[in-house]
Amino acid sequence: MKILFKNADILHRGPEGYTVLKNGFLATDGALIAFIGESRPRGVFDREIDCSGKLALPGLYNCHTHAAMVALRGAGSDLPLNRWLRDVIFQREKNIRAETVLAASRLAIAEMLACGTVSFTDMYFFPEETARAVEESGVKANLTKHLQMTDEGSRARQIRESVEFFRSYHGAADGRIRVDFGVHAWYTCDFDTVSEYTALCAQSGARMHIHLSETDGEMNDCLARCGKTPVQWFRDAGAFRSPVTATHCVALTPEDIRILTENRVGVVHCPTSNMKLGSGPANVPELLRNGIKIALGTDGAASNNNLNLFEEMHLAALLHKGIFKDPTLLPTRTVLDMATVNGAAMQGREKCGALCEGYRADLVLLDMNRPHLIPNDDAAALLVYSAQGGDVCLTMADGKILFENGEYKTLDIERVMREAAAVRLF
Repeated sequence: MKILFKNADILHRGPEGYTVLKNGFLATDGALIAFIGESRPRGVFDREIDCSGKLALPGLYNCHTHAAMVALRGAGSDLPLNRWLRDVIFQREKNIRAETVLAASRLAIAEMLACGTVSFTDMYFFPEETARAVEESGVKANLTKHLQMTDEGSRARQIRESVEFFRSYHGAADGRIRVDFGVHAWYTCDFDTVSEYTALCAQSGARMHIHLSETDGEMNDCLARCGKTPVQWFRDAGAFRSPVTATHCVALTPEDIRILTENRVGVVHCPTSNMKLGSGPANVPELLRNGIKIALGTDGAASNNNLNLFEEMHLAALLHKGIFKDPTLLPTRTVLDMATVNGAAMQGREKCGALCEGYRADLVLLDMNRPHLIPNDDAAALLVYSAQGGDVCLTMADGKILFENGEYKTLDIERVMREAAAVRLF
C-alpha cells in the first residue's frame, strides 16, 4: 500500500541535531519510506493523509519491559525491590498461565501503540503468547524465553526451551519478531548454567538481554557471595561474547564501566521504575562519556505503572540535570536518540529509528494543536519536555497504520480490555 502524508512537519535527524521540515511530504511504499521532501512526489497513492498541525516523528522503541506485567499493574507499590520481588511479584507470578500472558500482552501492546511505541524488547513467561499478540497486532518486538531458575531440575529444560524458541520464532511475522537469549539476573541463575547458555547464544549469532546491577544491594550481595561484581560475573560467564542489552546498570564501579565499554554492551535506562523502587538512577552521563550506547525502557507496569515512553524521555532528561546540577546534561538530541535510533540499534534492527528514505516506515503523528504544545518554536524540545503519550494521533509500523485517532486497526480494543480486566493475579 502506498500512503502520502502531506502538509506535515517532519522531524529530521541530522549531524547537528534534530530539525523540522515544515509542511513537507512523506510517502510510504509498502514497509518502506519512499520519499521525503518539500514538494509533492509524483505518482498515485492508495491513501493521502492531511497532516496540517501534525508533527511526524520516528516510532519509539521501548527496549526493556515485561509486557504481560500489566496484569500486575501497581502490585506491591511503595516497597523496595527485594521485598517487592520476593513477597509480591514472585508469589503472584506462581499463578501466571499462558492465557493470562496472551490477554495481558494484547493490553500492553494497545497501551504502547497509543503512546507511539512501534517496537519493544520483552522478557517474560510464555513468550509464545506474547509472540501471538505481536503477530496479530502488527507491532514489532524482541522476545526471549529467558533463564530464571526455580529448581536444579529445570536447568536443562530451560536451556532447551529457550533455544527452541529462538529457532522457531526468530524472524517470524515478516521479521517483526526477533528473538534474543535472556538471563533474568545473576541471583536467579547459577554460573555454570549461564556459562553453557551464553556459549549457545554466541554459536547461534543471537543477542543477549539481561538485568544487570539494578541496586546497591545486588552489587553487595554479588561481591559477598561470588567475590565479584554482577558485571564481572556475567563477563566471566561469557555473556559479553554476544551483543548484550543490559538493563538498569544503577550500581557500577569504574572497572565495570570499563568492561561494558570494551565489550560494547548497550545499557537500557529505566528512570521511572528505578525511581519508584528506590533503586536510584544509572549514572547515564558517565556512561555516555565512556561511549556506551543508551536506550530507554519502561520496565513492567508493576514497577512503573505505565508503558508511556514520553514519560521516560521527560524524566531521563530532567533527572540527571537535577542530580548533577548541570542543565547541559542529556540534551534533546541525546534523549530523542535514546528513544529511537539507539533503541533500534540495540534490537538489531537496521534502517530503523529515523525518518529517512529507504528506512522502515515506522512513524508517529503527534497532534501539535494542544495548549501545552503552543507555541511551537522548538519541536524537538517539545517532544522531550512537553509532549504526552495522549498527543499521539497515529502510529505506523512497517508501513501499516495500527492506531489512528483513537481507533485500533488490528485489535478489538473492547475485547482486549474486557479480557485483560478479567485476569486476577492479586
